[in-house]
Amino acid sequence: MDKSSSTQDLKLTRSLLLLMALTSGVSIAGVTYNQPLLEYMASSFSVPRSSIGLVSTFTQIGYGCGMLFIVPMGDIVERKSLILRTLCLCMFSLAGLSLSMNFYWLLGASFLVGFSSIITQLLVPLAASLSEPGRRGKAIGTVISGLITGIIAARLVSGFVGPRLGWRAVYMISPVFIALLAFTLRKYLPRSAPSSDESYFEILKSMAGVLRTNPVVRSSSMIGPCLFASFQLFWTSIVFFLESPAYGFSSTSSEIAGRFGLVGIAGVFLVPMMGTLSDRRTPRFAIGLSAALAFSAFLIMTVFGENIFGLALGVMILDFATNSSQVSNQARINSVESPRQSRFNSVFMSIYFFVGALGSYLGSFTFSKFGWTGVCATGLVFVSIALLAHFTIGRIDYAPDSEY
Repeated sequence: MDKSSSTQDLKLTRSLLLLMALTSGVSIAGVTYNQPLLEYMASSFSVPRSSIGLVSTFTQIGYGCGMLFIVPMGDIVERKSLILRTLCLCMFSLAGLSLSMNFYWLLGASFLVGFSSIITQLLVPLAASLSEPGRRGKAIGTVISGLITGIIAARLVSGFVGPRLGWRAVYMISPVFIALLAFTLRKYLPRSAPSSDESYFEILKSMAGVLRTNPVVRSSSMIGPCLFASFQLFWTSIVFFLESPAYGFSSTSSEIAGRFGLVGIAGVFLVPMMGTLSDRRTPRFAIGLSAALAFSAFLIMTVFGENIFGLALGVMILDFATNSSQVSNQARINSVESPRQSRFNSVFMSIYFFVGALGSYLGSFTFSKFGWTGVCATGLVFVSIALLAHFTIGRIDYAPDSEY
């Protein structure tokens, strides 16, 4: 592949799309490594259970800030060089986290890991711009499937490695994979021409009006983040639930939590189908279906959460619903023809992870105060807000390639 190729000269081949999906999976892993390891981190720094959720919270806030300050640059700079530089920052951030000497260092390093793990959100607009208009949902779904695989693998790896080699080992090993990925991308990822000649500060200034002027971004930025917050709420509290008297997996809870992520593997195959559904119907239809599924997941886990099969079913539905919502919302946003695609995606995903950070914090806090019932009730509140937004402010239905 010619390194000087631009997006105008290229089509989205299957091999290039698979490379993007692999990149998504490897780069997002650093955001979710901590979820099965929170109990070990709390013990390492003598931090109470109600506070250790801040590790996930700071990681999510960092990701949101990366979305806000890095991703918009995709409109004004060449994306390949931006991706490679961000991967280098991610590599050093992961290594720095492994060397944490105190809880504040851990929080700061967690923020930087999140800040530099936004590669997927640089790839999604690129995949959308390279794909044919009627296949954007499927292309975005494939990239997000890579992200889902990375999330599942990260939970599984950290849940396995943490109890055996310590939580620090997870963060010592992961930079090696980031370095290998950066080398591969340097060789094969195509270069892309900037879509705007605005300055960086002009871009940041223009983002302030996106929610006000763009109804698609506005509605998606209410629905998607609430579903993601419920998702983060669950995954931050699951280790503590598995350690509770309901299950009693005290010594193996992190490993079992990591294995629990495997029930979401179906989403790797089903999420592209939801992207195809977005192409054939409308993204809004798929978004509404995703919100309804998330609501049913929390109902199942409220009633049957203390049964391992009921919990597994709820996890599977919640994983699929959350990831399908992300694909459909991003397909909706990237269907708006504009040189400001990166900014639209940035605003949506910034809000997505800031609200997700709230869900991460509430996971450990709510479980410590109100137990599993409180976690499920909070999840239902988040999903109910998403459904309310879908049937009120989100009532824009359209063909994927129309103005909105």
